[in-house]
Amino acid sequence: MAKSVKQAYRCAECGWQTSKWVGRCGECQAWGTVDVAGAAKPARVVTPGPVSAPARPIGEVDVQAAQTTATGLDELDRVLGGGMVPGAVLLLAGEPGIGKSTLLLEVAALHAGRGTALYVTGEESAEQVRLRADRIGAVADRLYLAAETDLAAVLGQIDAVQPELIVVDSIQTIGSAEIDGAAGGVSQVREVAANLIRVAKERGITTVVVGHVTKDGSIAGPRVLEHLVDVVLYFEGDRHSRLRMIRAVKNRYGPTDELGCFDLSEMGIIGLADPSGLFLTRQEKPAPGTCVTVTLEGRRPLVAEVQSLVAPSPLANPRRMTSGLDSSRVAMMLAVLQRRCRVKLHDRDVYAATVGGVRLGEPSVDLAVALAVTGAANDATLPSDLVAFGEVGLAGEVRGVQAAKRRLSEAARLGYRRAIVPGGSLDPTNGRTSGTIVTDEGMQVAEVDDVWTALGIAFAAASADA
Repeated sequence: MAKSVKQAYRCAECGWQTSKWVGRCGECQAWGTVDVAGAAKPARVVTPGPVSAPARPIGEVDVQAAQTTATGLDELDRVLGGGMVPGAVLLLAGEPGIGKSTLLLEVAALHAGRGTALYVTGEESAEQVRLRADRIGAVADRLYLAAETDLAAVLGQIDAVQPELIVVDSIQTIGSAEIDGAAGGVSQVREVAANLIRVAKERGITTVVVGHVTKDGSIAGPRVLEHLVDVVLYFEGDRHSRLRMIRAVKNRYGPTDELGCFDLSEMGIIGLADPSGLFLTRQEKPAPGTCVTVTLEGRRPLVAEVQSLVAPSPLANPRRMTSGLDSSRVAMMLAVLQRRCRVKLHDRDVYAATVGGVRLGEPSVDLAVALAVTGAANDATLPSDLVAFGEVGLAGEVRGVQAAKRRLSEAARLGYRRAIVPGGSLDPTNGRTSGTIVTDEGMQVAEVDDVWTALGIAFAAASADA
C-alpha cells in the first residue's frame, strides 16, 4: 500500500513550514498565522491589459491634491507633518484605555466643522459614543456615527454618507462574511484593511483606523498591515497620569522624529505646547538623589527629573527597581559607579524613577542617573539650578550627544543656570574640550570627559552653595 503523505503547515507571515500545526510560528513568533499549506501552483502568465491612467512625466503631476489639511490639534499636526492628506490611511495603535477613541472623536468633530466625517465603531454602540461626545464637547451636525462590525455594511455606510474623513474603531472588530475565520484574525484583518485602503485611494478619503496592541506593545495582526498603511502612530502614556504622547514610526508624508504631547482629562484632550514643567517636582529645597536632565524626544527637547533612592538591603541580592528608565542602562550605570567611582552599592537597594510618568530611553540620561544615584548613596544634594546630560560608557567616559545647544537653550528658558555636558558640546569643531564656558543665555556650562570629573564638579558646586 502507498504511504500516506503528511500534511504540511505554513506560516502566512514569514513562510516557515512545519509538519504539524502549532499556535505560534517558530520563526517569526507570530500567533495564529500557521495554517495548512496549499499545493504549489505554477506562476500564471498575465497578459497586458488596459491601464487606469496613462503614465505622465513627474513634472506634470499635480501635487495640490496631496496637500495636507490641518486637523485642528496642533500637537497632532506636528507629528503628521502639517496635517492629514486626502486619501491617506493612518493606523493609530495604543494600549486599552489610553485615550485613542477620545482623540479620534475630537479629530472627527473638528473636521465636521468644515466637512463630513464618519465615525464607525465596532466596540461600542452609537449611544455610548454620543455620551462621550457630549462629555468632551465633540457634537457636530456633519459628524455621523455608525455601529457596524461587517465590512459590507461599513462600505455601505461610506456610500451613503460620502465623507471626507473616516474613523474605524477598531479594525480588529470588523469582519467579512466572505473570508474564513473570526474578526481580528490574520486573513480578516488583511482583507478589511485592503478594502478600506482601496476605497480611500479611489475616492480621496482620509481614513484613520485604530489597531489593538499585544502584551509586548506591538500592533496585533499581520505585519503587512503596517506596510499597507501610509502612517503608523503609537499613542503612549501612563494610565495613572494625564500625560499622553503620540509618536510616528512610519510617515510617508512627514517626519518620523516628532513627538506630540496631550493632556487627557474628563473634559477631553488638549495639546501641550510646553510639557516640560510636567516632568519636574516643585520643591523649595533640593532633595538628595534628584537630578534634572534634558532629553530629546524627536526634535523637541524636554526637561525632566530623575529621582533615585539608595537604602541598605536585608537581602542577599539587593533590589534594582526602575520606573520610566531603561533598566539595563541603569544597571550599567550602577556597575560603572561602583567600579570606576568607588560608590558602594553592592549591599544596597537602588530605586530609580522619573517624574510625571515620562519614559526616558535616550542614552543622554546616563549622566543624570549617575549623579542622582551618587547623591542618594551619599545623602548629598545637587544645586537646584543644575542640569546634566551625556552618555556614559563602560570605561567611565562621557560621550557627546546630539543637539546639545538646543538642550541648553531649553534648560535656560526654564531658569536653569548651570549645566554639566560632554566635552566639545558647544563647539564640536574644536574636538573634545573641558572647562567652564558661559553661554549667551548666561548659563555656566562645565564640559567634562569622564563621569568622576562630573561628580566632582556637581557636588563641589553644591557644597559651595551650602
